[in-house]
Amino acid sequence: MTSPIDMGGGGTSVVVSGEPGPKAKGEAVELAGRSPGRLMWMRFKRDRTGVVSAYVVGFFFLIGLLAPLISKLYGKNPYTVYADERPDLFDSAGVPVHPNGGISGQFWFGLEPGNGYDVFTKLIYGIRTSLMISVVVTLAVVVTGILLGVAAGYLGGKTDYFIGRVIDFLLAFPAQLFFIASMPVVVSLFVSPRDETPTYVRVLALIIVQWFLGWMGLGRILRGTALALREREFIEAAKVSGASPWRIIRKEILPNIVTPLLVQSTYLLPNFVTAEAGLSYLGVGIVEPTPDWGQMFSKASTELVMQNDITYMFFPGVSMIIFVVAFNLLGDSVRDAFDPKTAR
Repeated sequence: MTSPIDMGGGGTSVVVSGEPGPKAKGEAVELAGRSPGRLMWMRFKRDRTGVVSAYVVGFFFLIGLLAPLISKLYGKNPYTVYADERPDLFDSAGVPVHPNGGISGQFWFGLEPGNGYDVFTKLIYGIRTSLMISVVVTLAVVVTGILLGVAAGYLGGKTDYFIGRVIDFLLAFPAQLFFIASMPVVVSLFVSPRDETPTYVRVLALIIVQWFLGWMGLGRILRGTALALREREFIEAAKVSGASPWRIIRKEILPNIVTPLLVQSTYLLPNFVTAEAGLSYLGVGIVEPTPDWGQMFSKASTELVMQNDITYMFFPGVSMIIFVVAFNLLGDSVRDAFDPKTAR
């Protein structure tokens, strides 16, 4: 029974003891009937920072996906050498004669000093290239981390020992130096040093090199999660019922590692974007004429561009900063949505 208190003057009554009212019961039943995924989605939608970051990240992926269509509507492509086709737009040093790199209604982001590529189309195709490589690397890292990390954590014994030592060995490598040193070696496995390297070979080499030293952190996290899960009661019950290790991993372990997997994936992808751009900047990744974020940074650091068109760095630099910050904020929001007790 409830015990209302009359506040007087037509005021509302307050329940101070007894069972909750019908409205509170209805809300409790509604919350109890929602799946963890639905509750996570509700928490995420209330996070304005996460929602805005998701829209920004989605915008970049949409730009990369629709780059050919945008280029067609724009009427230009990133491979046309305007220094040869429109020499009137450049001076004798190959610098656009108009201020700010030749920004105009015809060339929205201006022209690149030297060859005279259109900066706008080069940027959107560069986003497409960098995101394509980074997404493939992230997927390869996630699959490897799941296979080896979960296997090590659940099976234990010699399997855990062997995989753990492999992870420790690979973590000892200085990643950035290894990337730089190994890229020419990996490329030479596919193409003779005397021949020109096709773009697809460089892309494949970037994926292989980043994957090779990129999965260990996720693998170690998933190994610890699987190690904790295998001692839980529902895993023991599955063993007693006669379920095979593969079935237990597939039906019991994998659904319970979704949270750390999603959170870590949102941190991995922007790291691979910056790593790929760094390799291209150093000249061991994507090279001209293939558009790429890092390749644009490399061009912007040349003496010709630095002295004559400082605005060239603005567009790729700002776009990468926005993308990386938005993706990291999205990762924080996803983590908070899965674990509401986490305080920023």
